[in-house]
Amino acid sequence: MSDSKDSGERRLRIAVPGASGRMGRSIIRVIAETPSVELVSAIARQGSPFIGQDAGVLAGLPPLGVIVRHELEDALLRADVIIDFTAPMDTAVTATRAAGHDVAMVIGTTGLGEAEERALLKAAEQIPIVRSSNMSLGVNVLFGLLKQAARALGNDYDVEIVELHHRQKKDAPSGTALSMAQVVADALGRDLSAVGRYGWQGQVGARSESEIGVMAVRGGDIVGEHTAYFCGLGERIEISHRASSRDTFARGAVRAATWLQDRDPGLYDMQDVLGLR
Repeated sequence: MSDSKDSGERRLRIAVPGASGRMGRSIIRVIAETPSVELVSAIARQGSPFIGQDAGVLAGLPPLGVIVRHELEDALLRADVIIDFTAPMDTAVTATRAAGHDVAMVIGTTGLGEAEERALLKAAEQIPIVRSSNMSLGVNVLFGLLKQAARALGNDYDVEIVELHHRQKKDAPSGTALSMAQVVADALGRDLSAVGRYGWQGQVGARSESEIGVMAVRGGDIVGEHTAYFCGLGERIEISHRASSRDTFARGAVRAATWLQDRDPGLYDMQDVLGLR
């Protein structure tokens, strides 16, 4: 394994912050099974009990020869691409530093605030970034189906989106559910900030025609389920996606990392990666 990005190594070098988390471990497993890429850096928070362990062993694999560290500098010096599914503030800091080292990024972190969004946009002026609320092929096909359904059904059908995730998920609604709502709103010519409804309680009155509901459910170890309901008079259409393994998202992230090679700086998403735009 090389110590430099410029040593001529042909495989794409990938660094993984949040290596000790569930998504981090999934990404490490997918990298290990993908011949065209290699893991060169695995990062955990300072003080993590996993620092010093082999990243492969941490992910349930044979040793990979990559030791989990807490220093981001190691990744910036060794990697071509960073795949980041961590926390909003951590992702923003990583993007800023990656831009200064010409290291591309794939970002699956959700729940970013305005300050973090600005940091990503600024970083994208210098490096290519794929940022998506959901990296799976199925969900990105789902977005296209939602757009088609909303345009065909129009304003005669009420739209409600329900998402289910594990009890540890910190943001709600999920980034994927919000993206689904945005797709529907755009297709119907509505402003989601004005018509989005994120819960029902008490004497709320009758539902308005323009509202788009987005509801979150949390419990157990649910990987991720999303359903859009188009409710008309006398019928209901349901469009659903259910993920049974985080490896689905990890494979999409690694695919996005390979797609980023030789891309111009800018902010891209999985629609670009999959050629669905």
